[in-house]
Amino acid sequence: MIRDNRLFFITSLTWVFLLLLPSPLFSYDIANRIQAFTLKNGLRLLMLERRLSPTVSIYIRYRSGAVDEADGKTGTAHLLEHMMFKGTKTIGARNYPREQKLLLKIEAAGTALDREKMKGKSADPIAIERLTRELSALQNTHRQQTVSNEIDRLYTEHGAVGLNASTGQDLTTYQVSIPANRIELWARIESDRMRNPVFREFYTERDVVMEERRQRYESDPDGKLFERYLATAFIAHPYRRPVIGWPSDIRFLDMAYMRRFFKENHAPNNTVIAVVGDIRPPEVLKLVEKYFGPIPSQRLTPLPLTEEPARSGERRVEVLYAADPKLILGYPKPPPPDFSDYVFDLIESLLTRGRTARLYKILVEEKRLAKSIQAHNGLPGARYPNQFVFFATPLHPHTNMDLERAIDEEIERLKNDLVSESELEKVKNQLRADFIRGLDSNAGLAGMLSYYEALLGDYHYLTGYTAAIDKITPDDIRAAARTYLTRENRTVASGVRKPLHER
Repeated sequence: MIRDNRLFFITSLTWVFLLLLPSPLFSYDIANRIQAFTLKNGLRLLMLERRLSPTVSIYIRYRSGAVDEADGKTGTAHLLEHMMFKGTKTIGARNYPREQKLLLKIEAAGTALDREKMKGKSADPIAIERLTRELSALQNTHRQQTVSNEIDRLYTEHGAVGLNASTGQDLTTYQVSIPANRIELWARIESDRMRNPVFREFYTERDVVMEERRQRYESDPDGKLFERYLATAFIAHPYRRPVIGWPSDIRFLDMAYMRRFFKENHAPNNTVIAVVGDIRPPEVLKLVEKYFGPIPSQRLTPLPLTEEPARSGERRVEVLYAADPKLILGYPKPPPPDFSDYVFDLIESLLTRGRTARLYKILVEEKRLAKSIQAHNGLPGARYPNQFVFFATPLHPHTNMDLERAIDEEIERLKNDLVSESELEKVKNQLRADFIRGLDSNAGLAGMLSYYEALLGDYHYLTGYTAAIDKITPDDIRAAARTYLTRENRTVASGVRKPLHER
């Protein structure tokens, strides 16, 4: 118990020291310890030695997400993330040469079934029934020839925690924390996944994603409203599409396109790996070169993206559902590293982060107009111009329109009145503290390093973040509000309870 109290005391003193440390000096300390290498095949490796515990956190990020999918193939990046846990030619396989022949038959039956279903009303029901039975029989046979969840088992049996993956508009991420003496195991597993993935259970997993979509978007009022918001806020750019995909696209996603998408996007020269923890960088570099170095680079040919046209006025959408009213209100703005993006990080904190934030105090506590109010900078991605968005829920009997007017009043205040130096310093301290807390864990630091290196091609954005925040002035805040938070620039999505007779 005494040891625990001493540790708490030392940790507390460390936090106080870090918060008092000048931001540029703190950032320089991190930057000076990061070791960065680029392999001959283009893979970028970031390493930071931190001997806090005998563990290591590792992030792999591919600069590939939903924006990189072809029209009609939405949901591919997300489904591919699922597929990458199904194993490789050696992991999860009992006899891969025999299994491969069966997988070809499964793909042929699944493709034929999809083509028949695509005919719609003119489809042959007898052919659909026959192909469905054939596909089901092949899948049952295939299950007996594989070992399910072997990647998860290998990691778990060797002490790994936090094994996870995620797909966004901009990036796809795989992460894990492992004992320091298991780095070679990680390198063998992940290099094999990059070189030899096997898309087992494709059609079964496609159905799983369809069900996931029904639960998260079609049956969930918040998901449905945000999906409609994005489709209204962006009329041309791929950010308008949901990461999970549109239903008609998911239903007919095919293995041939997924293999092509994987090869063109999950290439070593489109990959960033960050390793943070109890490591010896020369040894880690040697392992990464041994296992990942032989994987050939690919010619990266990103799809040409349609730019979002200039705004010509406010956009509105109303969504009816059987739930309480909700409001989403957003404004387009530049992505990082544009200076205005830093300013909007500060505006986000100024308006809604914490119980002392302006909108929380006024809308929730004083006027009791809202149950909740939250702003988010940088939705739905950060590779391209994005949105500064408010999410709000009115408190009965108040309405979405009441909330909209109240938010407008606070925005006008930002445009007309300079933020006081004391309030500005309070928010900067809050941002600085949140930033430092994000670097406290190996996983947090590995995540941020890999994120900015993959997104912007430069992890130094992370090390210069607090210095950029420190430079923001009250005039910068007012200028950003006047430039971007305008009525003709915004999108409003209003979730409205459906009348009883229409439910």
